[in-house]
Amino acid sequence: MPIYEYRCESCNHEMEAVQKISEEPLVTCPACATDTLKKIISAAGFRLKGGGWYETDFKSGKKKNVAGGDSSSGGSGSGGTSGDSGS
Repeated sequence: MPIYEYRCESCNHEMEAVQKISEEPLVTCPACATDTLKKIISAAGFRLKGGGWYETDFKSGKKKNVAGGDSSSGGSGSGGTSGDSGS
């Protein structure tokens, strides 16, 4: 479930709430008990990190090598080198 951030327009109290997308937004501030709580826009806490994310993961055909112009620097070039030394 997403985490939403809220700020009260009366007392500037800020809070987070875990809610379903289908739930109605909160309106009552827990600090001052007025109905001036508004949902605020914030950056998502989502980041792809680690060694498993590559631009070629979801591409097919000739679009696979879009970052580099040299096709020998791709994954198949380094795999071919170790295969050739064993022959």
